[in-house]
Amino acid sequence: MATRRAPLRTTVPRTRGATKVIRPAEQLAEVPTKLTDLAYQQIEDAIVTLRLPPGTAVSEQSLSDMTGIGRTPIREAVQRLAREHLIVVLPQRGLLVSEMDLSKQLKLLETRREVERLVCRSAAKRATDEEKRHFVRLADDFLAAARNHDDRAFMNSDREFNALCLAAARNEFAEGAMSLVHGLSRRFWYLHYKQSADLPETARLHAAVASAIGAGDVAGAGKALDALLDNIETFARSTVL
Repeated sequence: MATRRAPLRTTVPRTRGATKVIRPAEQLAEVPTKLTDLAYQQIEDAIVTLRLPPGTAVSEQSLSDMTGIGRTPIREAVQRLAREHLIVVLPQRGLLVSEMDLSKQLKLLETRREVERLVCRSAAKRATDEEKRHFVRLADDFLAAARNHDDRAFMNSDREFNALCLAAARNEFAEGAMSLVHGLSRRFWYLHYKQSADLPETARLHAAVASAIGAGDVAGAGKALDALLDNIETFARSTVL
């Protein structure tokens, strides 16, 4: 199992007696963007892996303390997490990690099935050679997670796989739709998988999708994705039994 990483604190090195360099505005803009991405990744991971359980009250300050990142990037990350329904912003009251709802999860799967089929088929069609090699490596990573029953390795590979699919599909409209469902799906799976899901089988099904995309097999990618989402829907329904 992967070990928990210490909060990553970003500092700017200072040289004694150095003259301050004025950088172009576009270079200055890169720093908060990267910090926002880092803040988003750390908070999203904490929510998805239930270190911040559903219903937990949080604040920008507590999230800043948790990640070691300043308030402005945290605020921007929170806005993104709110759009993805992982955080609820309560006016004048603070922030709340969203609760989970099976009926909403099943509606989410309806959307995910249609849009993700388009994404995976498009990725198989449009991926560059380098991206295809990346998909092949991810297939190997999924199979390793299956062999080792390593849930954190699987979650990390799943996040990387989703991002690569969206990049390779080159469809900004599908990307906007899928970005709203991935975090909710991973969190739901992580909460229930020990009771209802077969981690090795889920990881193998992900590997099959990654392998098909890596091979440029458009029809195979769609078929493998249908098998994966059938498995996920069966798992979701089993959580209420």
